[in-house]
Amino acid sequence: MGRRVGEGGRVPHPDKCRSNETGTLSIRQSEGPSAPLRWLAKAAISVTLAALLAAASAGCGGAEGVAKGASVTAYVVAPLCGDAERALERAGGRAGDLRLEAVCLSGVESNGRVKLATVGSDARRATEDSTAIAFLEAPGRGNESSEPILESAEIPSIHSPSGAAAMTRLLKAIDRAGSSGSLRSELSDQLNR
Repeated sequence: MGRRVGEGGRVPHPDKCRSNETGTLSIRQSEGPSAPLRWLAKAAISVTLAALLAAASAGCGGAEGVAKGASVTAYVVAPLCGDAERALERAGGRAGDLRLEAVCLSGVESNGRVKLATVGSDARRATEDSTAIAFLEAPGRGNESSEPILESAEIPSIHSPSGAAAMTRLLKAIDRAGSSGSLRSELSDQLNR
């Protein structure tokens, strides 16, 4: 009686035990959770994905409304950076209810020629930052390479030969921007008037 039987093994058939005949034992695999449990699991996954997407889209620059006191970032190309930082310091590093930080980018020229790969890399760096709200650059320095990248993320660009003038223009646009909607869109509207 201590004999073990695997799938397809021969064991006495319960109805035929008296006659000493054998039958086949089969083992069925479970088909998983019941329909209500499968529905519940799918619902939980859907809710989790919706929450993750909402959290991912809540970056400062593109978020619907930016919280008071939040930090936002302006990316500034090398020739404009020193003057832009000084203008930002004079404003106390603030624009309206927001703290504004300037990120200085490396130079895009080498031997008098614009390195378009660096221009594109700088623009992509700004698009990867959810706090980025503007890109300050000098006119004619590879802007044709950065514009499509920045536009895809709705980051407005300010073209100016003066870093101080570009930063002052950005600070004023932030002050005039409304508190509802995407700050990037609001700034684009302000800067393109």
